[in-house]
Amino acid sequence: MAVVQSTYATAFQNGYAGMIANGETSNRISRTVEDATAIGFGKAVFRGAGDHGVTATPSANLMGITIANYAAPPVQATGAQADSYPQYSTAGILMQGVIWVVAGADVTDGAAVYVGDGDPLTAGAFTDDSTGNVALTGWTFQDTVSSGALVRIAKR
Repeated sequence: MAVVQSTYATAFQNGYAGMIANGETSNRISRTVEDATAIGFGKAVFRGAGDHGVTATPSANLMGITIANYAAPPVQATGAQADSYPQYSTAGILMQGVIWVVAGADVTDGAAVYVGDGDPLTAGAFTDDSTGNVALTGWTFQDTVSSGALVRIAKR
């Protein structure tokens, strides 16, 4: 009989951006994506211009963090799943709970969460630096990680 797999990883990734981290009490809603550019999973979203709409453009009106949905329709042009919500689709949003995101800077456990605003290199990035960034009121980092690593954020 042929060997199908003979090696195994010693460590597996804990999660992925937009994955609900655990079974704690959470509050989830859905809203329509207004942005022409798709909004990725595990991204902060804010109240949009229209009723029931959201945008990735940072403002004081945080709605929550987008939840990964692998049942979302594939991109029409390629037929592939893009790990994002395209314009006019319905995005799942976590308003309270614990979710995995990608750190945009080195962050520490217990620090307040901010999202980058303005600079194209940091826009939408999760950080614990308040300078020039928008506060995600009530959200805190649950891990100490380096920039680019997966990290849990929580609002309890």
